[in-house]
Amino acid sequence: MIQCPHCSSPERQTKSGHTRTGSQRYRCKECQRIYTPEPKPLGYPEETRREAVRLYLEGTNFRRIGRVLGVNHQSVVNWVNAYHAGLPAAEPPVAGPETLEMDELFTFVGSKKRRRTS
Repeated sequence: MIQCPHCSSPERQTKSGHTRTGSQRYRCKECQRIYTPEPKPLGYPEETRREAVRLYLEGTNFRRIGRVLGVNHQSVVNWVNAYHAGLPAAEPPVAGPETLEMDELFTFVGSKKRRRTS
């Protein structure tokens, strides 16, 4: 039997709709309060988010990831951006090379040999 968390009365509990996540709401007729005994969390599970980031790192585009996982593609974009923001900053590269080796290349940079006919 369901018990009101506010007045602890197990009697006169009636159903009072659902939350936007699909959990059942109840109304206590004793204290007139509405409560949800077992609320479902909002949003997608962490496993879905990790899978979306993994698929993105493998080269799959956002819309395809959204279709495969059954989520909106903009959610996938937001998850990837949040993952990127949580990464540690890259350290700048150390000093450049001391010696460079270049090949010789000759390119003609003058006017064209042929004249325009018009």
